[in-house]
Amino acid sequence: MKKYYFTSESVTEGHPDKLCDTISDKILDECLKQDKYSRVAVETFASKNKITIAGQITTSANIDIEKIARSTIKEIGFDNEKTDIDYRTCDVDINITKQSNDIALGVDIGGAGDQGIMFGFATNETENYMPYAIYVAHKLSKRLTEVRKENIIPYLRPDGKTQVTVEYENEFPKRIKNVLISTQHLEGVDIETLRKDITKMVINEVIPKEMMDNNTKIYINPTGRFVIGGPLGDTGLTGRKIIVDTYGGYARHGGGAFSGKDATKVDRSAAYMARHIAKNIVANGYANKCEIQLSYAIGIEEPLSIYVNTFGTNKISEEEIIDKIKNKFDLTPNGIIKYLNLQEPIFSKTTNYGHFGKEYLPWEKIIDM
Repeated sequence: MKKYYFTSESVTEGHPDKLCDTISDKILDECLKQDKYSRVAVETFASKNKITIAGQITTSANIDIEKIARSTIKEIGFDNEKTDIDYRTCDVDINITKQSNDIALGVDIGGAGDQGIMFGFATNETENYMPYAIYVAHKLSKRLTEVRKENIIPYLRPDGKTQVTVEYENEFPKRIKNVLISTQHLEGVDIETLRKDITKMVINEVIPKEMMDNNTKIYINPTGRFVIGGPLGDTGLTGRKIIVDTYGGYARHGGGAFSGKDATKVDRSAAYMARHIAKNIVANGYANKCEIQLSYAIGIEEPLSIYVNTFGTNKISEEEIIDKIKNKFDLTPNGIIKYLNLQEPIFSKTTNYGHFGKEYLPWEKIIDM
């Protein structure tokens, strides 16, 4: 009997890095709404009551970047520069240029917008084919936001993080060993009241009773105080939560971030495609667990390599699986964009609580292979 523990974390939309991811993806979506051929590579930096937005945009769209930034901050719930950031008073600094002609040379002919390696992963241990630890961590983070926005726990503020440790037995989740939640709150809130409310309204609403026992450890705001948060408590930056965005560390990562990039950037589009392929290999019963790697070169259409690892759970050979992939899918950047419909303004739907496992996203669709 093999037993081990694995931990994954998630963050709420008010985490400073996620605030930046959301602003970047909102800018991308606004460009795509007006010009589906927009090329966007935008990063956002958040610090003490200041937002800095920089990058490259080539588009015919006419967008108000400052307005997008302020409305996003407001939507998340930040309105106090003394504890986090205020959408009304914060400075917004913008430094945007057009896409480099050197990069455009490769993209214009249908090639990849950059070199890189991308991974996709799926496992049958959850209903959405995601690893169990990140699956639960995302649900806790999303619930943390819901109880704040729906005024179920009215004294919460937007910033927050969750972490879950899962005990595996014979490669399958058996129980949850630890749950950690840190949530920003208003000044003067009693810590014991907060801990009881989070346990009742968040943890008990998300985690099945059979997955916790008397030995499960629950940690809620371990320091006892979390009033200063958002960009005042810690700077934020687009693309810094790449493990939260993917598989919680359970699978490998190629290193490229997603948010703020249009689909000609294979960092994003090929990672989505790799997830689609891995999920369908598992959903079609060819393996219980699957990891896909794709590699690309700037300006070249076809991937340089395709790698499949089923961790010994495959029902047919991995060589047969690779043949099925090659026969089924067009893995050129243009082929992926067309297949997954990635010129639509869908990207702000991906930003928070993971880019994978959401059934309404096109790369999560189950097909026959």
